[in-house]
Amino acid sequence: ILMCGCGSRQAPQPGASIAAIGSGEQSALQETISGPEEMPKTEENKPMKIQVQAGEHVIVYALNNSRAAKELYAQLPLRTTVENFSTNEKVFYPPQKLSIAGAPFVDAQKGTLAYYAPWGDVVMFYEPFGQGSGLYELGQAVSGMDEIEQLTGTITVTAAG
Repeated sequence: ILMCGCGSRQAPQPGASIAAIGSGEQSALQETISGPEEMPKTEENKPMKIQVQAGEHVIVYALNNSRAAKELYAQLPLRTTVENFSTNEKVFYPPQKLSIAGAPFVDAQKGTLAYYAPWGDVVMFYEPFGQGSGLYELGQAVSGMDEIEQLTGTITVTAAG
């Protein structure tokens, strides 16, 4: 949400030109309009990926560049219990709650990894869900998406290469 001090200025819409905005405000506003910039894919700065495994079931997620995703990644490796929730998701609880500052809201589809802030759980969707209050995107499955529904019991969550 962008609030301006002058009564005549309005927040630009996505895709709108930001040329008239002062250079100090321009980069922050651009991120608000376009979303956070993608991380460059260099050897030193590879995108963060995690692997979730229970027995022979393995899912690899590419994480976004949000603070919440970075905080989850920093807590690895994890050994925890996965739980069923509703008819479309599996959840687990990281040891520490994640910050949602700047995290994008989610439109959860099959393979979405999300964080539900009110309860502090990480959600792995195996069927579409859509949007929900307090639900923030952490990343997307890049392999093993069909394995999510099969996860039971103890899981390990590790950094993936």
